[in-house]
Amino acid sequence: MKGLVVSLLLLVVMTYAMFEPCQALTCQDVTTSLAPCANYLTGKGTATQQCCGGVRKLNGLANNTANRRFACNCMKDNAGRLKGLRYERINQLPAQCGVGLSFTIDLNKCNS
Repeated sequence: MKGLVVSLLLLVVMTYAMFEPCQALTCQDVTTSLAPCANYLTGKGTATQQCCGGVRKLNGLANNTANRRFACNCMKDNAGRLKGLRYERINQLPAQCGVGLSFTIDLNKCNS
């Protein structure tokens, strides 16, 4: 009987894991992840531990081409709100945080 209960519990857990819906990336995720990087992106500071944590989180969330394009477009839409943004720092930020990217971030070419 104990083996049957354990088997049923395991089956329920496995079924839930298989059918758990994927979380969609939102602009709020992008904004929240990069907000601690404002001083770095405007040239007023370094990439802090909190900033780099957000960069790593965003890199994990933007785990496919569609999500990376979406994140890029969110950054593009919000770039004008950050006074003094130094665009070259956007590309430097992942490396500053030890995150390797196989592409260049170009807010003018988000969909390519």
